[in-house]
Amino acid sequence: MRRLFGSVRARATLAATLVVAVALVAAGAAVLLSLRSNLMGEAGTQAERSARAVASELAAGTPYGELSGLDGDDGPVQVLDEDKRLVAASEHLEKISGTDSDRVKPQPPAAPRRDDDDDADDRPEALEPGEVAGESVFKNGSATIDGDTEDYRFAAVEVETQDQGRLKVYAGWPLAAEHGAVQTALTVMLIGFPLLLGVVAGVTWLVTGRALRPVEGIRREMAAITHSEDLARRVPEPDTHDEVARLASTTNETLAALEASVERQRRFVADASHELRSPIASLRTQLEVAAAHPELLDLDGAVEDTVRLQRLAADLLLLARLDAGERLGDAQIDLAGLAREEAEGRAGVTVDAEPVEVAGSRGQLGRVLANLLDNAQRHARSAITVRVRREGDLAVVGVADDGDGVPEADRERIFERFVRLDAARSRDDGGAGLGLAIARDVAVRHGGTLTAGRGPAGGALFELRLPLA
Repeated sequence: MRRLFGSVRARATLAATLVVAVALVAAGAAVLLSLRSNLMGEAGTQAERSARAVASELAAGTPYGELSGLDGDDGPVQVLDEDKRLVAASEHLEKISGTDSDRVKPQPPAAPRRDDDDDADDRPEALEPGEVAGESVFKNGSATIDGDTEDYRFAAVEVETQDQGRLKVYAGWPLAAEHGAVQTALTVMLIGFPLLLGVVAGVTWLVTGRALRPVEGIRREMAAITHSEDLARRVPEPDTHDEVARLASTTNETLAALEASVERQRRFVADASHELRSPIASLRTQLEVAAAHPELLDLDGAVEDTVRLQRLAADLLLLARLDAGERLGDAQIDLAGLAREEAEGRAGVTVDAEPVEVAGSRGQLGRVLANLLDNAQRHARSAITVRVRREGDLAVVGVADDGDGVPEADRERIFERFVRLDAARSRDDGGAGLGLAIARDVAVRHGGTLTAGRGPAGGALFELRLPLA
């Protein structure tokens, strides 16, 4: 069963069919009950009309033998006295049930009853002679007339006569029309409902299949992408502007982001391998020469290459931690004090700071300021200015130098990993093109931004904006 209804299409079809089936059963039951009630009420009305016609004749003093309602054309009629003795009945009546008497032949009249005080309270509503009761009593029963047995709706009406006393008239109206209509409606429902459910199931199956066809296309394309590992492929986007189209669009956006991430990691690995290869090769050459000719050992060059390797390894490790989502913490950090700490001991650096606090990692934000100051020192001619200020609900740290500045076309590219402009291609100062990339990653992870522009002295201006604590 689980395998049979393992698809969304099958479950949707089953659910729609069950809902329609429940609705049809409820509606059919309501229709049948309403139809039966209406027809039963109509039969009761006709029976009451016949009973009152006979009661009116009795109230007018018509003898039993001359009553027009006893011909049996409109249904069985019984007339009972106060002792429930049958005093008149329809012609050809052979059997009856559902009334106060099952007799079909009139009985001899009984002695008149004495109206004493003991049974005065048991009498029904008081009627004047010649008056017909206003209320009727209805019952269901059956009767056999000329060998035909049918179900009837009986109405009982009381009448006070001049000489026979209180009489009760029973008149019946056949329920064949009610039974036939209900049976016909039930037959139509039993035949039509399964056909309608079949149509609903078929239409639901076709509609859900058509609606889910793009999803199957997306699934096949995703399976092909997984098998081929070609992240440049995209899933088809249907032109329906519905949830499936949005799913396809989001899937393509995810694939594009995944492709960019994988490509970024590939470039990162390639660039890291390239950056590591030079100092490692240089260090190995120096060690091999020193092993063969100890007197030729360039100790300062070996130390410099080792330091470069150490810095590059530290930068790569920090980038790996950032990519892995290292927790930032929620420490309160005074940016003014942090800027002064990082600027301490650096020549030509001026700090103009007002106290502002942000939340995050003190070590990572300190690394951002250190990287910005290192970059400024590599390009400044003589002066570097660090300014910390409050700007609305943001803390702003600006690091400006008086160098040549950053060309406008390169002000975004310099934040990419392993990117160095032509003027900074030299590796003698240990730069690997990771400092600004690390600084921007840290800024973004703290909910801020890092941008490059033109400083007041014509050099570069890097502005770090972070939300206040």
